[in-house]
Amino acid sequence: MGQQSLLVLLLVAGSFVYAAWALMPQLARRGLAQGLLRWPLPRSIAGYLQQAARAPAGCNCSGCDRAPANVKQGNRRGPTDALLVKPLVFHPRKRD
Repeated sequence: MGQQSLLVLLLVAGSFVYAAWALMPQLARRGLAQGLLRWPLPRSIAGYLQQAARAPAGCNCSGCDRAPANVKQGNRRGPTDALLVKPLVFHPRKRD
């Protein structure tokens, strides 16, 4: 196998691992991280996996009332705010 094929193999394998990790459900990611922490890994990788193993159960999105952006701004939503209808605004394209 030539150097070029080895490089392509490493890039494809790395991309696969990244995509699988990013698309994996958080519960599975947490379990996998806890399992991988049993192996002797470099400190940088072990630190990242420890952080993933202790990740909160929520999605950490900005749509939650407890999200950092909403808490800082004091943007507390009531139970009826989720039911409000928000109109879609379509902007016409500028023609050259």
